[in-house]
Amino acid sequence: MTGTIGIIGSGEVAQAIAKHALRAGYSVLLSNSRGPESLTETVTALGDRASAVTVAEAVDADLIVVAVPFVKVPELVDAVPDWTGRLVVDVTNQFARYQPTYSGFVDLGAETGSEWVARHLAGATVVKAFNTMYASYIAADPRHDEGRQIVFYAGDDDRARATFARFVTDLGFAPVSVGGLRDGGRLMQLDGPLSAVHALRQG
Repeated sequence: MTGTIGIIGSGEVAQAIAKHALRAGYSVLLSNSRGPESLTETVTALGDRASAVTVAEAVDADLIVVAVPFVKVPELVDAVPDWTGRLVVDVTNQFARYQPTYSGFVDLGAETGSEWVARHLAGATVVKAFNTMYASYIAADPRHDEGRQIVFYAGDDDRARATFARFVTDLGFAPVSVGGLRDGGRLMQLDGPLSAVHALRQG
């Protein structure tokens, strides 16, 4: 797979995914809530094929990574009211607070964090991924002598899951599907058994 990756958010995780995507030959459209002007230094450091854009421009990419604080997701609808037809990779964790540090936990009852994100970004096809990993593991080279770093992912759409698996393989990671947004998302969220699990797959 080649093409353009739109990233909403410009923090550590967002930049780590951007760097891997650029190395794999993708173009990256980086955006945040403060506007393209705030990203000039960041995209310069990222190098060729990285551009600073608005959120509305980022969502026109082939694949969109949402890497904003969980509680800020509803605000994305202000910039993009209609998410129909868009493939979104949700890397959020359901922290209740993000300043000065990430803390607390949003209790959604039976709904998983990934289902909550999908409900707010109405029309989008959502794949949950990268949220089980510490940022340092995402940023590091995923290829090791013992194997490749596993990225667990969940989604309800077969085509979207296949597209994401190709993308993350291009980045050098080993994709491992854990099911749909309900059951798989529950495994992956903050209180789930896969949260903070870092593993390698041989081959």
